[in-house]
Amino acid sequence: MKPVVIPESYNYIGVFLTFACNLKCSYCINRFDTFIPKGHLTGEQWVESLNRIVSRDDLPVTIQGGEPSLHPDFYYIINHIKKELHIDILTNLQFDVDTFIRQVDPARIKRKAPYASIRVSYHPDQMDTKEMVRKVLKLQDAGFSIGIWGVLHPLQKETVLKIQEECKKAGIDFRTKEFLGFFGKELYGTYKYPGAFDQEHLKKCRCRTTELLIGPDGNIYRCHSDVYSGRKPIGSINAPEYQLQDIYRDCDYFGLCNPCDIKIKTNRFQQFGHTSVDIKL
Repeated sequence: MKPVVIPESYNYIGVFLTFACNLKCSYCINRFDTFIPKGHLTGEQWVESLNRIVSRDDLPVTIQGGEPSLHPDFYYIINHIKKELHIDILTNLQFDVDTFIRQVDPARIKRKAPYASIRVSYHPDQMDTKEMVRKVLKLQDAGFSIGIWGVLHPLQKETVLKIQEECKKAGIDFRTKEFLGFFGKELYGTYKYPGAFDQEHLKKCRCRTTELLIGPDGNIYRCHSDVYSGRKPIGSINAPEYQLQDIYRDCDYFGLCNPCDIKIKTNRFQQFGHTSVDIKL
């Protein structure tokens, strides 16, 4: 298969091993019209496909989900991705950390970056906080680059900030994220494009992404909205001749954008002001 070269303008490579998750957060950002793909790639298929990617030292492959550790070949994938590709993991840390420590070399998931390579999503209403902290400290002591991220949901903000302070005292990197989307009638989040998420008035636009997003079935999508809605992909990481194109594409779904794509946030260098997509109306 031909190499897939990541354009210089790209800021993120998201690999959704599975949409399955062992938590049921009411505000899950993955639940905006999440569809169930017809098939999932095996570990061998993922490795063959991901090893096509030609990236840069500062742009890792981010393994995520759902909860990526629920993929039956989770450890095989991590241990067989070529060494030239750095690996980050987004996880809720509900897996057995002793198995993880036995199976994975800490050096394989560690790089020079202003944030941790393993990023734990904290959900206070779904998780045992003490157990999460214990696991993070154990992985940290084993040499892994790991930190916690908590969403400032209106109902959980005070709890998240309290646990953040406790974690900092314990030597754990704990950062927060804006809550995105509607809570009641109020829209939360800082967005670049007004009306992109009003869910009422659809417009046509042209959109260019800065992210390679690969669904559980290997299909490649323009944006998170397309990923979670199961709209027509723009290609497949399994297609031998597939090549990325850094171009604007026609879209009929402005108004149904996913908050992840249109929020103003930090890029991979932790510089604020980045947005995942560039939209022309």
